[in-house]
Amino acid sequence: MSNTDPKEIESAQQVHVLPKIPSTGFGFLAEYHIGIDEIELIPMPTRDPLDPVNFSKWEKRVTLGMVMFMYFLFTYLTTTTVPSFSLLQAQYSLSYAQVNWTVAIPALGLAIGPLFWSSVADIYGRRIILIAGTLIAFLATIWSAVATNYANYMVSRFLQGWGVSPAATVGLAVINDLFFEHERGKKVGLWVLAIDTGLLVGPLVGGFMSLVSQQWVAWLTAILFGLLLLLEVLFLPETLYPRKHMLSQPLSGNEKEPEKSAIKCTKQLPFLNLQKVPGVDHPKPWDAALCFLKLWSFPNVFVIVFSYCFAWYWWILSVITYLPAAYPNYKPEIQGLLFLGLILGTVASEILCSGALGDIIMLKFAKANGGSRLAECRLWLIYPAVIFSAVGLILWGISVDKGYHWIVGQVAFFLFAAGVQVGNTAVVAYIVDCYPQHVMSVVTFYSVLLNLSAFVNPFFIAPWVDKVGYTWTFSGQALISLTVIIPVTIIVHIFGVVWRKKRGDPSWAGAGHS
Repeated sequence: MSNTDPKEIESAQQVHVLPKIPSTGFGFLAEYHIGIDEIELIPMPTRDPLDPVNFSKWEKRVTLGMVMFMYFLFTYLTTTTVPSFSLLQAQYSLSYAQVNWTVAIPALGLAIGPLFWSSVADIYGRRIILIAGTLIAFLATIWSAVATNYANYMVSRFLQGWGVSPAATVGLAVINDLFFEHERGKKVGLWVLAIDTGLLVGPLVGGFMSLVSQQWVAWLTAILFGLLLLLEVLFLPETLYPRKHMLSQPLSGNEKEPEKSAIKCTKQLPFLNLQKVPGVDHPKPWDAALCFLKLWSFPNVFVIVFSYCFAWYWWILSVITYLPAAYPNYKPEIQGLLFLGLILGTVASEILCSGALGDIIMLKFAKANGGSRLAECRLWLIYPAVIFSAVGLILWGISVDKGYHWIVGQVAFFLFAAGVQVGNTAVVAYIVDCYPQHVMSVVTFYSVLLNLSAFVNPFFIAPWVDKVGYTWTFSGQALISLTVIIPVTIIVHIFGVVWRKKRGDPSWAGAGHS
């Protein structure tokens, strides 16, 4: 450890200026090993003002806000039409199962999109891809508002999902570019909060907009995408940074001043960059799909992600799509208000624990382990979270069949959503911490499976409820979650480190690290 004054370090961190440390003789200025509470900082920062980890606090927060706004719309557009199902049924002459598919189809676009966008974002940068995706989603949303038949409506819904899909993989890559590892738990928690609240706020807003018409549900979504597009064009910086290249450059002149780089990066790139970002390895456009397939051989990723998506997360689509059928006597705007329990559970869990508590647990265990962090420390919150969700599912199923007061359903929704939010944050933070230099690949894997589960769910939930009713359907879902998630998490806790050492890191290079 260096003998640098801790007060100087703290002061420097507050103003985003790195402390003065002895030069190691290479790197953009010097490698940086001094960390918070004797924890090494990852990624290794430079004194380059163009390094995203050195961006000002307000710029980081604005960028995080835009990434969260896009991820909010990622699921908002999927579920905001739910309260207007009856209007869509009348407009296109649909059964309830068919109108349920209008939620599944954008989820398919959300699942397929990252396999295309992720590699392209590692070639041309994050900014241009997020802008392009938002533009496609904006135009597709307008199409959905004016679609005159079911086929056109379904195509437009698919393109909505495909356009906004970079919010998942590219959005999290931006967070990884901007923040140190010890900060990411809270930031990832906020990012997950965006997708979960979008999923739940969508029906709340859609219920009131359906008072005007089902078309105005889409028009409001188009307005939101238009606002996001304007913000991205004006304020979104490029964050793909050639860190390893910069750190490998020999020093010259005054070591206390940043060296002039021969390549342009981040804020020096064109306003709308259509050229390959220099200084990083450029994958082939199909590499994201290949990496997705290869990650099935990395148990730390596929075991926890597959289990979460297909034994826990997808039940939230069961709740959302069947809420109107569970309360058929309420008007659409009232049905929208019934999503408040889910919203409050999601927000409360993020404020009280989730990402921030995950960071605290991680630091506590790291200090006890001589400063070494284990990604498995992220998983401790999964145990109470899945129990909360299971109790919520059982309680809601019973409350519907027994005709209990609506407040019972709201308590059930609160418990269920709180658990899902904590679990989602823990899973994402875990896989990112396992392979921090391959964020785009692991999050692409996560996003594809998450949205495939959302795509499949509406196709089987209808016959399940029709056959056995709400109590046994949602109790069955709760039992599946408990009997799968808890044993799987225990296994990952025990064998996760061994798996990582035995399997090694992915052989392909991560953007910005090569």
